[in-house]
Amino acid sequence: MNKRRTSLFFFILSMVFFYLPLVILVIYSFNKGRSSYWEGFSFKWYKELFLYSDNIWKAFKYSLFIGVISSTTSTILGTLGAIGLHWYKFRHKKYLKIITFLPLVIPDIILGVSLLIMFSTIKLQLGLTSIFIAHTTFNIPFVLFIVLSRLGEFDYSIVEAAYDLGATEMQTLRRIILPMLLPAIISGFLMSLTLSFDDFVTTFFVAGPGSSTLPLRIYSMIRLGVSPVVNALSVLLIVLSIAFTLSTKSLQKYFVK
Repeated sequence: MNKRRTSLFFFILSMVFFYLPLVILVIYSFNKGRSSYWEGFSFKWYKELFLYSDNIWKAFKYSLFIGVISSTTSTILGTLGAIGLHWYKFRHKKYLKIITFLPLVIPDIILGVSLLIMFSTIKLQLGLTSIFIAHTTFNIPFVLFIVLSRLGEFDYSIVEAAYDLGATEMQTLRRIILPMLLPAIISGFLMSLTLSFDDFVTTFFVAGPGSSTLPLRIYSMIRLGVSPVVNALSVLLIVLSIAFTLSTKSLQKYFVK
């Protein structure tokens, strides 16, 4: 009983430590003043966010655009790469796996600097294209890892049965393998979208003039102090994240059925 109470105590303490700053953030997004003292309830900062913050919404559109296309690209490449690494035999397969997982352990600042050097070497102008390439680069290993984990539990006898029934390799991939991998593919896409939308360090190095994503825009706004508009924006992002998580969870259950 004492162990159960101790575990429950530390669980509650961890949840309070994690969620209390979010609760404070939500409360102060409705604060009438700019200071850390409560000066009255108001929607002032939400009004300013929606009516007078064009730069923020421009950065939000950039983040959403880059997040969707980079996540889609990395999901396709990561899924096909995982299938190839798991089922096909070729020389230096072990070393290719190691190289593929390197971006998972390399610090973001090193990845950002190396990509910046590469873009400068090939004379690629920094902007949305360079951000897309960078985000796709660090997203692929996450998708690969998730799909490979699912493939480790895959019953290969189903594939052999499909071949025995006359299915081609492409038909087996499209009608059997991919549907069974769909939960892992969706998870990989959501992970990639989250990482892309939140990334700051790598994007900081590869973003050009006029291509600031939302994390870069928020950083530029809070360098001289936290603006209450950022609080309102953060609350909006929390609500959107919760709604997106619930909708994708329902969608995943639908596909699994």
